[in-house]
Amino acid sequence: MKKLLATILFVLLSFQVSAQDFEKGFEAAKNKDYVTAYKEWMPLAEKGNAKAQRNIGVIYIRGLDVPINYIEAMKWFKFSADQGDMKAQNNLAYMYYYGNGVDIDYAEAMKWWELSAKQGFDEAQYSLGKMYEGVSDIPIDYKKALKWIQLSADQGNIEAQESIGTIYYFGNGVTKDYTEALKWYKLSAEQGSDIAQYNLGIMYEYGEGVEQDFAEALKWFKLSAEQGNASAQSSTGTLYLLGQGVLKDNIEAIKWFKLSAEQGNASAQAYLGDMYFEANGVTKDYKEAVKWYKLSAEQNNKFGQSNLGLMYDFGYGVPKDKQEAVRLYSLSSKQGNEWAQYALGMMYRNGSGVIKDTVSAHMWFNVASANGMDGAGEERDSVEIFMTADAIEKATAMARECMNSDYKKCGY
Repeated sequence: MKKLLATILFVLLSFQVSAQDFEKGFEAAKNKDYVTAYKEWMPLAEKGNAKAQRNIGVIYIRGLDVPINYIEAMKWFKFSADQGDMKAQNNLAYMYYYGNGVDIDYAEAMKWWELSAKQGFDEAQYSLGKMYEGVSDIPIDYKKALKWIQLSADQGNIEAQESIGTIYYFGNGVTKDYTEALKWYKLSAEQGSDIAQYNLGIMYEYGEGVEQDFAEALKWFKLSAEQGNASAQSSTGTLYLLGQGVLKDNIEAIKWFKLSAEQGNASAQAYLGDMYFEANGVTKDYKEAVKWYKLSAEQNNKFGQSNLGLMYDFGYGVPKDKQEAVRLYSLSSKQGNEWAQYALGMMYRNGSGVIKDTVSAHMWFNVASANGMDGAGEERDSVEIFMTADAIEKATAMARECMNSDYKKCGY
């Protein structure tokens, strides 16, 4: 009995020493003294302490006062994960997901995320749910995605809350519900998610699940924009440009458009081009307008394409090139831009940059008119004077096929 009591006491004392050593390492890490943290944790890790093993893995994967070493990180995470440490299991899943120190293996990543998620770790629950939304050859399962992301969101996970909002916004595996989307976006946004803040701004801007409120939209857009969200910066600029929810301010609009455009946002680039073209808040500068329109058009933005087409059509800031104008108008038209469709109709009617073709002109004027372009109907009717009944019938059939095919089949 005395021997047994002595053994128990020894174990308890050893555990106490281990705990003290672990805390010494923790305090050192808090003070960014990773050399000391490593010295305290490594002996514990070698003796099988799961938390110490996990932390040694973190030191190696982040390169904290040691060279980054994914192989070592993987080794220590695996030791810890095999003992059931849910955070190590989560970290190990990330290693397999991103292929750090190992070949990318989504199935293995899911295995470790599921082990961690079943222990209640919110980050793993979120990641597992996102995998079920469709990654590589992992089958989409919206029911399982919702289950795991919801469990994470219920614990207050900021990313999961934003994702639940998106699930309800688009109706992925659930009935579309703007009210529910708004609720989850707001929870995430209030925690500081720039994506949720931007999405919440969109809902207020368009009155989705809530009364339309431009001032409230601007509030959320700006919170997101100030975190560097390019889409939010563009939307903030748009509200200042239009004077919605705030006094119209072209200077402020330019500021936000430029911040967004410099991050590569195609919509902001097109808007910024407009500002230089129209001299809104800046000196008129066609070359600068062309620069931004080109960047936008190269990303397949329909407004960047049509506006760049205009520049080539009339030689603003670039040598006049009617054929290039036709090409750009065509690209934009096939994305449903009614102004470009009208402009393309004019090119076919006048034979500018393309062989004169009243049938194609009629088709594009007709399509533009159907899409609400002012004056397109009158232009369509004006070319009919020079067309036979058969030609009009053909042009009308072409326009119908163009719209029914979502602009994929426009012209014979």
